[in-house]
This record gives sequence, structure tokens and C-alpha cells, in this order.
Amino acid sequence: MKVKEFIENLSNKDVWLAYAEAILELKERGLIRTRNIVGERGEFLAIETYNYIPGLPNLQAAPEGTQNVDALSRKGERYSIKTITKPGKTTGVFYGCGDIDDDVELEKKFEYAIIVIINRKFEPEIIVELEWDQFIKYRKWHSVMKAWNISLTKNLLADANIIFKK
Repeated sequence: MKVKEFIENLSNKDVWLAYAEAILELKERGLIRTRNIVGERGEFLAIETYNYIPGLPNLQAAPEGTQNVDALSRKGERYSIKTITKPGKTTGVFYGCGDIDDDVELEKKFEYAIIVIINRKFEPEIIVELEWDQFIKYRKWHSVMKAWNISLTKNLLADANIIFKK
């Protein structure tokens, strides 16, 4: 029986129980560390993709709680990873990357930003890499969150390094 057919035959209560069990199983297998399923999936896909494609740096997950950094290369390069679920086009916010009124040159918080776009089935659609200077160029201020985010525009996609595209 296919997963969709199985789930469709469950009661509402059992769907919630299946979801809870799936989260526990994902944690037990080391596929997630938190309950941020979308973010965790994107981080997993980014690290897996970098480690699979020859010529790209091998990445490993940064220690939990590391601010602004989600993965590290063997050379010590820092990667911040954000995940967008289609049809969205804007990342979550990057905290600690300066204020809108800052005139001083900002301390580099990471070498690369990776943006992973997934579909509603958590499958990767595109993985984009930005260098720090590109991040600075394309970031937009989120006035409510008081932090920066990135919108995937045609100009950004033309300028960025496309790591994977479905």
C-alpha cells in the first residue's frame, strides 16, 4: 500500500500520531535535530548534495546552537543554510548580520549562504550558493523581524552559483 493511501485511511487522531512518530523516527535516525522540519530538511539536502557532487567541498553539520552557521567545510568555511518551500521566494531571516542603519563594514558571519528550495513533498527543486559579498548585495531588510532575508529574483539566480536544479 502506498503511503498516501495508508494515510488517507487513518482517522484525524491517527494522522497526528503518525506525524509525531515520523518526527521521532527522523530524530532517532539523525535526520533532524529540532522540530523545524523544513529547515532541517534543507540543511540535510544541502550537506548531502555537497558531499555527493565531486568538486564541491564536503560539509558537516555545525554544532547545534552555532549562530548564523549551519554547516562547515573541512577547510573551516562557514555556511548558512536557509530553506524555502515552493511556491515561496523569500528566505527566513539572517540574524546578527548588521542593522539597516549600519555604515561600518560588517564582520563576515559566514563565507557562503546556501538557499534550498523544496517542494511540498520535501524534495529539492534548486540549491543556490551565494558568497558573502553576494549575500550583502542581495539582502533585504525585514522591518518586523529586524534582520535580513533574501528574495530569489532573476538577477540573483543569474549571479549565484546554482549547485543543483531539478
